[in-house]
Amino acid sequence: MAAGETQLYAKVSNKLKGRSTPSLLDPLLAMGVPAHTALKALAATGRRTAEEAAEWLRCHGNDPSLDDPIPQEYALFLCPTGPLLERLQEFWRESRRQCAKNRAHEVFPHVTLCDFFTCEDQKVECLYEALKRAGDRTLRSFPTSVPLALHSSISYLGFFINDGPADIIREFAMAFATEASVLADCSVKACTKQLHLTLAHKFYPHHQRTLEELARAIHPSHSCQWTAALYSRDMRFVHYQTLKVLFQYKPQNVDELMLSPGDYIFVDPTQQEEASEGWAIGTSQRTGCRGFLPENYTERACESDTWVKHRTYTFSLAMDGNSRKDGDANGRLSGDFHSSPAPRGVSSALALQAMISRRSVLVVRHGERVDQIFGKSWLQQCTTADGKYHRPDLNFPRSLPRRSSGIKDFENDPPLSSCGIFQSRLAGGALMDSGVRLTAVFTSPALRCVQTAKHILEELKLEKKMKIRVEPGIFEWMKWEASKSTPAFMTRQELKEASFNVDPDYRPAFPLCSLLPAESYEEYVNRCAVSMHQILSACPQDAGIILIVSHGSALDSCTRPLLGLPPRDCGDFAQLVRKDPHASEKVPPLLCREQPWLG
Repeated sequence: MAAGETQLYAKVSNKLKGRSTPSLLDPLLAMGVPAHTALKALAATGRRTAEEAAEWLRCHGNDPSLDDPIPQEYALFLCPTGPLLERLQEFWRESRRQCAKNRAHEVFPHVTLCDFFTCEDQKVECLYEALKRAGDRTLRSFPTSVPLALHSSISYLGFFINDGPADIIREFAMAFATEASVLADCSVKACTKQLHLTLAHKFYPHHQRTLEELARAIHPSHSCQWTAALYSRDMRFVHYQTLKVLFQYKPQNVDELMLSPGDYIFVDPTQQEEASEGWAIGTSQRTGCRGFLPENYTERACESDTWVKHRTYTFSLAMDGNSRKDGDANGRLSGDFHSSPAPRGVSSALALQAMISRRSVLVVRHGERVDQIFGKSWLQQCTTADGKYHRPDLNFPRSLPRRSSGIKDFENDPPLSSCGIFQSRLAGGALMDSGVRLTAVFTSPALRCVQTAKHILEELKLEKKMKIRVEPGIFEWMKWEASKSTPAFMTRQELKEASFNVDPDYRPAFPLCSLLPAESYEEYVNRCAVSMHQILSACPQDAGIILIVSHGSALDSCTRPLLGLPPRDCGDFAQLVRKDPHASEKVPPLLCREQPWLG
């Protein structure tokens, strides 16, 4: 650290010793921690306790950016509490369950009072004083109730704040901006636009009616104490995806990250080409270290999950000054109303324009699989003593494609029977006779699905013109798989060598490693919904048909989300799937409106 910087931090330390800071800063300095590093740790932990800051420093012992003078970004939000917050949280859960995730689920219920701004670590305490002064100045005039008016459009749903109370809230925001500029030398841009509390944003238009019905159950008259809350975030990872670690992982190589359940990992989508399939490159929020990690050990987290709450100011005359001026920071936000993960590949959906395009989606179940006719021991029936394939029955396929790991992998990834091939060709012939025009074809990674897609395309004379896009996200519900691990599917190279015209450049919504044996029904239907919306986003905007070749369960799980319908009850779902014949088809009569999607 330069001599000038050392003197600066020394001056700041001396200046703050007359306030509450010594109880936090002095123990860290006594440990031999440099002043600038101690202040950085305090800012990163919301200045709660010296113990938390010391633990942060311990975890960041190998953080290469520990000494970098990178400040946090701060923002001020007006947040509801009490019964109104409870109803908003209920809306968050129900809108997520019935209509999938949208942009509003990324952040807790709030009214934005200012844009994010930077503040130097040694001046964060001054921000707290700015919040107190602005709150005290506005307290007497702050409305006892904030009237909220519901507003709805094709891609937005939320409450607008009426002009009178909104003007007072804006005065508070401007007062904070002024005080922060004077006390902490921060450039704060207070919100001057229509104040609003967003309920849903960037959702599919056919979900609008459902969302409006849910929103009408929220009565703005519910009692509520409004609280101004100061949050911070790491400015380096604003445009990164955030993953939450689900399982412990011990690194096997020096360039891998140590993972503990509950850790958050920042991942830059533009840097993932360096990683092998199923792996990602990320930076741990807990340690600051960067390295490779297995993606199937994580789930997608929300934008605000890594934000740090610093101080709050509650607008209530009934409270005494001490409890009002500087509310205790309660750590990071709880995930009660945005706990479910979001899919990978969302960044591509965000780039879509809000336009309407008529689409048709044809979902087809694969043809008859050989093991369902000859039983689990089918592989033993067609394998010679030297490990080669022979055809013991005419309903066995003529030959099997080559796999690098040998014939044993067909046990959990069986091919079509001869009858299944015939069924697939019949389906393709029927499509040819009906005069349909395909624009794209997507299949499950299961060999039987890829084979079915190939034979359909051959009947349509499209096997050379149209590439098959393999999407693991539409694979069967993992609970129904006999194996206790993810089946070993054929690689793209093996499929290519076997004359399957697969698309080598397609990036799936879910990598193979994300298919977990312990998958719940809720996780399965969410995976299908995410995959289907990404499939729509990846296709051209014309009136052609998108062909989906998957499993019996997909006839329901891959079509209901496109129609805006919630998943079936698990028991009803299982009964329905048992009735679906092989190579059966389902064409959902939907008008898909192609909107940016975050579910």
